Parts: sequence; C-alpha cells; structure tokens
Amino acid sequence: TEQAVAVAGGIIGGILLLVLIGITAYLLWKKFFHLLYYEKLTSPVKTTNANAIFQAQSTSEIQLKSTSRSRSVPFIIPPILHGRDWSNLMNEEQVQEDSDPYMIPRSGPRSSFHSLAGAYVVGTINPELYKFPEDKSETDFPEGNIGRLWFSIEYEQESERLLVSLIKVRKLQPPADSCSPFVKIYLLPDERSYLQSKTKRKTLNPQFDENFVFQVSSKMLLQRTLKFLVYHVDKQKKHHLLGQVIFPLKNETLTDDNKLVIWRDLEKENLEPPSEYGDIQFSLSYNDYLGRLTVVVLRARGLKLQEESHAVGVYVKVSLMNHNKVIKSKKTAAVLGSPNPVYNETFSFKADQTELDTASLSLSVLQSIKGEKTHLLGRVVVGPFMYTRGKELEHWNEMISKPKELVKRWHTLCHST
Repeated sequence: TEQAVAVAGGIIGGILLLVLIGITAYLLWKKFFHLLYYEKLTSPVKTTNANAIFQAQSTSEIQLKSTSRSRSVPFIIPPILHGRDWSNLMNEEQVQEDSDPYMIPRSGPRSSFHSLAGAYVVGTINPELYKFPEDKSETDFPEGNIGRLWFSIEYEQESERLLVSLIKVRKLQPPADSCSPFVKIYLLPDERSYLQSKTKRKTLNPQFDENFVFQVSSKMLLQRTLKFLVYHVDKQKKHHLLGQVIFPLKNETLTDDNKLVIWRDLEKENLEPPSEYGDIQFSLSYNDYLGRLTVVVLRARGLKLQEESHAVGVYVKVSLMNHNKVIKSKKTAAVLGSPNPVYNETFSFKADQTELDTASLSLSVLQSIKGEKTHLLGRVVVGPFMYTRGKELEHWNEMISKPKELVKRWHTLCHST
C-alpha cells in the first residue's frame, strides 16, 4: 500500500511539474513573439501603412523647413484610443471624412507597446495658429507720421482721482538733428493749469514712465478731455511744439480695476489764430456701395461764448439737406463751459449717389443756457458747386474722389443763418 501511494504521489508531482514547465514555456514564447513582432513593425525594410504615412509626413516637413520657417507638427492617435468613437471624443463635432485615409483609423494587429508603429496619423497642427498676435504699434507708422504717444488712464472712484501714466513717445520729428523732448498734460476745459514731465536728453524715442494725478469728480469726468503737448527744447532753451494728442474721456469706461493702455499718433496743432467766430474740425466719408454719408465731428476752437460759465453747454447740430430743405438732423452731446470743445462723435446719413449733386451738409455750433433760448455761435455748409465754394467745396469733392476714406479738415464758422 505504501508503495502504491508513493507511486501515485510521484505521478501527480510529475504531472504538476510538466504543467508548470508548459506554462513557463508558453509565457516565454508569447513574450518572444511580441518582441519579434515589434521589431518587424519598426523595421525600416518592411513598414506598415501607418509608418509609411508618418515617414512621408516627416519627409515633407524636412522639405518645407528649407523654404519656410513654419512647419506642421503631426498629430498622432495613440494605440490605446484606436477603438474609440471619434465623434464623441470631439464633442459630437464631425471632423473626419470617409474618403480621407489619413483621418480614419484602420483595423489591424494591435501592439501592446505605445509606439509609432501602433499609431495612426490623423492630421497636423499648425503652430502659427497658436501664436499671440504681433503688436505692430511700434513698427507700422503711416506716411507723414510725426510721432506716436503711449499712455494709460485709470480712475479711483473713492478718492475721485484720475491717474494718468505717461509711458513713451516714438519716432519724433524735431526741427533739428538732436531732440530733447518733454510733455505737458492738460485736463480740458481747464487750459490754465497743466502737469509736466521730465525732459529726456538727445532722443527721438523718449521713455518717460511717469505718473500724474488729476482731481476730478465722477460727475464731471466724462465731460473732460486729456490733452498732451509734446515739446522739444533747443540749445537756447526755447520750446518748440512737435505735436499734440487730444483724448476725450466720455467714451471710456473708467473704474478702479480697469486700467486702459492707449496709443495715439501726434497731430500738428493749428497755429493760425481762430477766425472771428471760431473754427470747427470734422471728417467726411462717403461709401458709394452702401450709399452712406458719414460725418465725424472732432472739435471746435475760439468760440465766442455769450456767457462764460460752467453751466453753458455747447453742441453741434449736423443736418443733411437737399435743395436747401432739411432731410435729417442729429446733435452731439453738449460740452460744458469751454470755448474749445472736443466731441469725437460720428453720424451717418443715407444718401444715394445720384443725390450728391443736390445734397449738402450744414454744421451749426449752438450754445444753450438753462432757462434761455439756444444761441447760434457759428455755422458752416459743405457741399457741391451748387451751394459752396473754396475750402468747403474742396472738402466735399475730395470726399467723393476718395470713397470710404475719412477726409479731415478745419473750417471757418460764419454767423449767417
């Protein structure tokens, strides 16, 4: 009996040993098979369709590199995602086409290794699309530019302070070879007081980085206008005005957490003395495709106010006329207490191209005082030869000859009604 038990135990042990050896051999064979298959997939002699596609993509990229700085980056689907529904992965937005072999994962042998051999090329990513837009404010200067000024503004509601930071000026055009610029800053309509920057020696591109504070109530803030005057100091200590920037605050949203950084091109100041009743500056533009006449009322100067008071409001009434009959009128907002108001307001009128020979524009500067009638300070009419001559006719003709362009000019106000 003991012998039989020993024989049975030996047989069972042998069977278990054989099973263990078989399992070990199977696992070793399976691992060797995968390694061999991986080597075949990555072999340069016999490549899969996916590898051929990727190699072709890489070759085209190398060729593009010699002719262009920008090249595409291949976008690969890893093997782990081959069986996924791509419509769901893209938030149900269909991005593939059935006829495009580059965009459809093809069925085939799977690899347990996360390599390019088990991946599919589905497209390319253009790096140019993810670059931040280039700031061209320091490189693109229009013809005839006399300089460009950068500044920032912020308003503190609690302390009622307007914070103005003078940042820099670029491309100044001085009367001499050297330039030593500085800037005066006004808060119009107050032209008697100003704040002044330091003088920068011998530079056409001064960097100021100076801060200034104006005390102004929140009620009056939107009635105010910032004025920057850029001067050059010569060797005899004489000041020469190089240009100015006029910036109305009425169209800006100024809060404690809203700091606006702004740049504006310098404009030449009108050095001629104002006419008897003052002058007005505005731009005209005509869009022949839309049949639209646009007027931008910019500013006035040298107005003869009937009463100099902060309660006096000055506004401009713009009227489109045809055969001396008013078709439509629009008004700017009133600017209080200033003989040199700044508006920067745009108005558009419908005007067919066939009507331009009989149409005209009337701009009237009016003063209003509470409890009293409106008083006419001056008026100007621009239009065709039927109604105007001189600068007014030239302005109108230039507008027609340059469709879609804003044509800006100063005009003398008359007191005729």
